[in-house]
Amino acid sequence: MDNRSLSAIAREITADYRSKGKPVYFAAAPYVDAMRSLDTLSDRFYQDTAEDVVNRGLYNLSTWRGETATRVKRELRVMLHEHAPKRYKMPK
Repeated sequence: MDNRSLSAIAREITADYRSKGKPVYFAAAPYVDAMRSLDTLSDRFYQDTAEDVVNRGLYNLSTWRGETATRVKRELRVMLHEHAPKRYKMPK
């Protein structure tokens, strides 16, 4: 599977929130912002791994709803599984 860059996914998250007239949820915003400077799960954001940034972002995006949210969160979970299959289950 060809994965999109994390920065492209972060732009889509922000665009979806904006299309609903809302800012990115305050608890998720730092992680979405960090994802904007990342390409793959092998990258680093200062002392954090991209994997940690995405994990925390997913946790804080739990209130994000809708078709786009469901698709993007699944995409991120699949990326995590492909990056470290022993640590992450394959999403349904």
